[in-house]
Amino acid sequence: MTDLTLYHNPRCSKSRGALELLEARGLQPTVVRYLETPPTAEQLAGILGKLGIGARALLRTGEDEYKALGLADASLDEAQLIDAMVSHPKLIERPILVAGDKAVVGRPPEKVLELLA
Repeated sequence: MTDLTLYHNPRCSKSRGALELLEARGLQPTVVRYLETPPTAEQLAGILGKLGIGARALLRTGEDEYKALGLADASLDEAQLIDAMVSHPKLIERPILVAGDKAVVGRPPEKVLELLA
């Protein structure tokens, strides 16, 4: 099995649920507490590539930072959105499971199991 990395927020029930699903299958992913150790812009761009989505699709639009930073502005490019998420990791949707060259957002948590098939 490919190494697994879970971008995790232990305060999030969906993130905890994803980790529990993995552990219940005897898997021990590398856990990255991304609020404490945010990915770099390069790492986040790589994750987006593995997810197959643009930066806007990974933004948590309900966060106060989203509104305060004016991230709804459609003229913002990928680099600007990625920089905002790196500077304010709370804006990154969670959890994210990375396995090799693929990744998935675990919402609902059961989605992480798609990478294990």
